[in-house]
Amino acid sequence: MSRKPHRNSRGLFLGAVLGAVVGYFAGRAVGNPAWGIILGTLAGAALLYRVNPGPRNRGPGKRR
Repeated sequence: MSRKPHRNSRGLFLGAVLGAVVGYFAGRAVGNPAWGIILGTLAGAALLYRVNPGPRNRGPGKRR
C-alpha cells in the first residue's frame, strides 16, 4: 500500500506570510527590505510546508 504525499497548503501559506514579515524586518536592518521579503517568503514557506499543523476537522468521528 503506497501512501500519498502530504500536501500542507496551510503551512505553505502561513510560512510565506510569516517569512515575509520577518524577512522585511531582517532585510530592513541589513539595508534592503525587498530582498528580505523575497528570501523570507521562500524560507518560511519551505520550513512550514514540512511542519504538519494537523487536520482541519478534529471533531469526533473524523479519524484517519
